[in-house]
Amino acid sequence: MSDRHELRTVRNAKSRLDALASALPRIETDRLVLRGPRLGDWPFLEPIWTSERSRFIGGPMSPGDAWLDFSQCVASWILRGFGWLTVAAISDDEVLGLVGISHEYGDPEPELGWLLTEAAEGNGYALEAARALLPLAQEIFGAGNFVSYIDRRNVRSIRLAEKLGATPDGTSHPLDGNVMVYRHGDVH
Repeated sequence: MSDRHELRTVRNAKSRLDALASALPRIETDRLVLRGPRLGDWPFLEPIWTSERSRFIGGPMSPGDAWLDFSQCVASWILRGFGWLTVAAISDDEVLGLVGISHEYGDPEPELGWLLTEAAEGNGYALEAARALLPLAQEIFGAGNFVSYIDRRNVRSIRLAEKLGATPDGTSHPLDGNVMVYRHGDVH
């Protein structure tokens, strides 16, 4: 009897999960699909937070803290109506990272952000994904009303923000003076 109850619970949860996932945006580019995060994405995404790669976002983090940060990215959809999407290869659904619009605790303004796996870096995926998400961010917040928070030592992300048309507004994040504010204007 216990096994049948567990199966029914999983089945009921899966239908709810599918309904929630179908409500999230799905954006396709020539090479990428931006889709709702799935639990199965986590093994590919965890090293973004737990390795030295996360040095510009407060890491490396413990696996538990990494899970909490990822959960915050996903929960934003329910709490705020916008959030992070998994970036996957359109050809085979290989998980490449995340791109999102968020307003995390402690941030004075909403943000457009990107996080890639090590294997995905250097292929233009972050630019392609962020550029695809930019119109949604502008629709939600309006031009000039969202930013990217970037550590001044993160040269690659600074270049990416500039390619997206963002410009430094001369301020830094109030919780970390090393984090500059790049403001996004009109979508080009």
